[in-house]
This record gives sequence, C-alpha cells and structure tokens, in this order.
Amino acid sequence: MNKSVLVVVTVGLVLLLNMDACYGQLKIGFYKEKCDYEDVESIVNKVVNESFASDHSIVAALLRMQFHDCFVTGCDASLLLDGDSSEKKAIANLNVRGFELIDKAKTALEQACPGIVSCSDIIIMATRDAVALSGGSTARYEVKTGRRDGLTSEQANFDLPGPQISVSNTIELFVSKGLSDTDMIVLLGSHTVGIAHCNFFQNRLWNFGGTGSADPSMDPALVETLKSQCPESANNEGVVVNLDQNPSSSNVVDNSFYQQIRSNRGILEIDQKLALDPSTTDAVATMANDGDTFLKLFGKSMVKMGGIGVLTGTDGQIRLKCSSANWSNFE
Repeated sequence: MNKSVLVVVTVGLVLLLNMDACYGQLKIGFYKEKCDYEDVESIVNKVVNESFASDHSIVAALLRMQFHDCFVTGCDASLLLDGDSSEKKAIANLNVRGFELIDKAKTALEQACPGIVSCSDIIIMATRDAVALSGGSTARYEVKTGRRDGLTSEQANFDLPGPQISVSNTIELFVSKGLSDTDMIVLLGSHTVGIAHCNFFQNRLWNFGGTGSADPSMDPALVETLKSQCPESANNEGVVVNLDQNPSSSNVVDNSFYQQIRSNRGILEIDQKLALDPSTTDAVATMANDGDTFLKLFGKSMVKMGGIGVLTGTDGQIRLKCSSANWSNFE
C-alpha cells in the first residue's frame, strides 16, 4: 500500500474510533427494554403533555433550556444543578425555567426504573416532545439518547450570545460548537416562540447607537407599539413581549418568525440583523416562504445541537435527582 494512503487510512481509523468512543452509545431508542416493561420516552411525553395543556409557553422554556445547557459545557444537564456558583446562577440563565418539568419527569422515571435515565436525555426528549405539541406532527423529530450527566457546574456567560451580537460573530460561535451557519439561522428560528424582557431591546426604541432615536431597521409602527409597553423612564422589570409579533402564532413552532423579521418586525437586534445581513438574507427568505423546509431543518439542527459535548460511558453519571444543592447526591 502507498505510504501516503496508509497514513490517510490510519488517521481515518483513529478518527472513527474516537468518534465511536464519544458518540457510540448515542442512538435512537437507547432506552428500549432498559426500563422493564415501561417506555421511557412515553413517560417523558406524558409529563410534557400535562404541562403543555396548562402552559403553552413551556415550549419556549424548554428550547431555551436545551440551548443554554448544550452551549456552555455540552449537553450534560449541568444547567440543572443548584448551588451558589452553578450555571443556573449565571446572569444569562436567571430567566431560564422549566426545571420543575424535568424534575417531575425524573421522579416518574426513577419510580419506573431507578438509575437508568439521565437528566441530560430528559431535557432532549422533553424539548422534542414540546416542539411536536406546538408545531404539529411535521415538527416532530427523532432524537438519539444515551447521554450521561455532568459532574460539575460553573457559571459561564461567555458562550451564550447576547442580543446585540453580530451575525458573523454568531456564526463563529455556532461553528465553534460544531454547528454550521445554516444551523445558526435555523436554530435562531426558535424565536418563533418565547418572549423578551424590555431591557434586551429597549435601546432600539429610544437611543439606538447613541443617536437619540429608534433603530431605523425596525418597523416604525412596531417601535410605537413597543414604546407604549416599555416606557423610557419607567421601571420595566418584568415587562415582556413576544419574539414573534404575529399574535396568532406567537406560541407555535413555525416559520412566522422569519416572515416577521423580513418585515422589519424583529424584536432582538440579532434577529433583525439576520434578515438584513447579506450572508443570511437568502436563507431567511427561504425559511419565510417554506414552512415545511424550516421544520425539517429545525429538527435536524436540534439533533446536531443535542450532540454537543455529550458524555457517555464512564465520563459522566446518572443522577438520582436532576437538581440539588448537595451535588454528592448524584454520584
């Protein structure tokens, strides 16, 4: 065999072995027949259905939870851990919610099959189920499971993009996590559900870039509407608005978000930049015009995000509880 070919083959085998070591245990249906006669995914689905029935906003909450967990130290459920120095206490995570749903699912699973299902997998499965409930059958995607939970949790704000980040820097951040520019465009489409607090966009209404005026890229009618909701001199803590300004779909996982930002009705600065930047405007137009394509790509990108920094084998643990002030309870 040619020496250069041998080197290529050897390197390829090493890469494959390393990939198998990291991801070999992740697969669709990992928990099949591991929980006696119980169906793990059905147990999680039941909990999500119960929560969704009384609170449709749980979809946005779980999407945010998965994103914030996976982007810091990988999809290891470290975000769930309590503690004064934990990720949960980081400024970027103070408004993350949905922890009670994850704990409820974990309790049900521990009753069915103790010590089998990881908290990190529960986040991934629950988010998938919530998206399907909100977006319909075409929004459902299959997820791989087999993750284990992280051993530590430390505050980290630097891996979570702020609302004023540029498109190019957002792409760089996503690429650093093993995702593509397309994944970035598609995953920001999760803003088709959810809310934003006034302080995340108020600068666009009153004094954009120190001009003393509103952001010229925002629809003037929307500016006036938002000014009435977020007065300049008032304490707007706790005041929120929908990220998707289409009232009929603000809690539905669909492509309405892209239609809104193409009409200059993006709430967050990065959302509006997505529609205007030459590197992303064509993709935004495609998503706006084809809802089926968006849902198909969204599922694929969610699965890819769910593969960031996963722990398998002896690298992690299966927590007995998903959150606790005493982390030794998880070992």
